[in-house]
Amino acid sequence: MAKEEQRMRQEIVRIGRLMYEKGFISANEGNISARLAPDRLLITPSGLHKAFLEPEELLLVDEDGALLPGQTPQSEGLEPTSELPMHLEVYRRRPDVGAVVHAHPPITITLSIAGIPFDDRLLPEMVVLLGRVPVTEYATPASEENARAIRGLIKEHDALVLKRHGSLTVGADPMEAFMRLETVEQSARVAFMLAQLGVENPLPDHQVEKLLEMRREMGLPAVDGLN
Repeated sequence: MAKEEQRMRQEIVRIGRLMYEKGFISANEGNISARLAPDRLLITPSGLHKAFLEPEELLLVDEDGALLPGQTPQSEGLEPTSELPMHLEVYRRRPDVGAVVHAHPPITITLSIAGIPFDDRLLPEMVVLLGRVPVTEYATPASEENARAIRGLIKEHDALVLKRHGSLTVGADPMEAFMRLETVEQSARVAFMLAQLGVENPLPDHQVEKLLEMRREMGLPAVDGLN
């Protein structure tokens, strides 16, 4: 096994444990993938608890989702996550993406069910790091329908809220995708508390423009709908 693949296996397992420790997943929820090469992906298996995964239990698939040669003995009999179509959709639409993280952060899900707007103008970090985080239409989890729900949005956004289902974040590597997940749930937590207080207090336009300028200086894509 190549050193880079070995390192990535360990990183994905570490992220799975962090997701559980942070309360972003429970039981066998969530899934993580990483791109090793244009036609070679590493992905979590279906049905296993992400807090207790071993690096050798991860699976190698191609860009069409087929299992590749070179699987480990420990992964024998395992199947890729049922959310594989959603991961593949991301990689097809975003050649720049190196990793995908799907989680079930509870406050983010709560807001999506309640129809409470996921305001992108509440926290400076949200504006600078993520820009906008759209909410998809509801789609059946683990289906091609779910892949279609993200198709038109993932091309221009690094984080999505999947209505009633969770979050989808992407990054250059698993840690960046995980950190974006943390930012999404933190913003949701603040929005939830503000809703309890009956307060709406988004950042004013001139402050948003300053943050968008910071985003441009960092070389991040322009954001529509915030200024």
